[in-house]
Amino acid sequence: MNASHIGFIFACLLAAAPASAQNVKITPVGSHPGELCANDRALIFEDPTGVRFLFDPAHNVTGADDPRLGTLHLVLLSHMHGDHVGDQKLKAPGAGTCANSERVAAPNSTTAEVAAAKNAALVMTRAMGGFVGTRVQGIRGGQPIEFCPQVDGATTVPVETVCNSQTDLGGVFIARAADAKQGVEISIVYASHVNNAPPALLSEAQRAAAKADGAILEYGPPTGFVVKFTNGLTVYLSGDTGIHSEMKTVVNDYHKANLAVLNLGSNPGIFYTGAYAMNELVQPASVILTHPNEPVTQDGKLLPASRTAAFMKELNPATHLAISGRTMEFDGRGQCAAGC
Repeated sequence: MNASHIGFIFACLLAAAPASAQNVKITPVGSHPGELCANDRALIFEDPTGVRFLFDPAHNVTGADDPRLGTLHLVLLSHMHGDHVGDQKLKAPGAGTCANSERVAAPNSTTAEVAAAKNAALVMTRAMGGFVGTRVQGIRGGQPIEFCPQVDGATTVPVETVCNSQTDLGGVFIARAADAKQGVEISIVYASHVNNAPPALLSEAQRAAAKADGAILEYGPPTGFVVKFTNGLTVYLSGDTGIHSEMKTVVNDYHKANLAVLNLGSNPGIFYTGAYAMNELVQPASVILTHPNEPVTQDGKLLPASRTAAFMKELNPATHLAISGRTMEFDGRGQCAAGC
């Protein structure tokens, strides 16, 4: 290889390095390494400035000491269903089957366990933040949970101690690394669903009162998020939502989301309406599929007879599976640059 060839390769490497450094990293945390399984929900996001957060801890972590988590500055929670707030935790990665992972009780919720251990800011509506914060307070022996401090409208991370974001539906929370000029902007958006807490996390008195009236206890509205990263990537985290008009007016027209993380499942009907929602309403460049409620892969390969495989054929945007442990990188245009 002559000197000109070596120089050309070196120049290419130099050109590629800054581009890679500007990508957002997204790592699914599921029940079985290398697979997308029925109970998978949790995702870790990392901004180029180093801000890292966990979205919906769910039943996918083994607890606060799960080595797959690493540093976390924020914990986001879309709604209070047990498979999102985490009324159970994974016994061990790979435990049970891909159709039904083996789990054990998490009396304080995995969301509270992780937030307490990681000293993370709680980014969720105040109703849900109050519920989770109370459990964090119990884990920490009564230390109260305050609102997150802000300077010029942004919270510097890491925070000194667990705090509540003080945001509600329509609100914006900005998390900024100490040495960064720009922060990660997290907007709470509407989701068409319900937001009742799992009985396992309620007190005996609450359970008895709800059962006597055939009622459920809801903690404000269910939500999704739109997260604008510092490289320009704008991600719509759907939460467990059915189709609704704000996917067009708010998520697409206003926020201009170019990547969607779409929770599947038959309850909110996304297996039926999701293709229209993505193709016509949100119109992202790419879609990541998670929350399938079925085994989607075997040995890392898509199961062709799965409902998810059939759904993928209906989608126009580039579509990627949330394979546990596989880190995907996305550029500011919403296109996968690595790991997909």
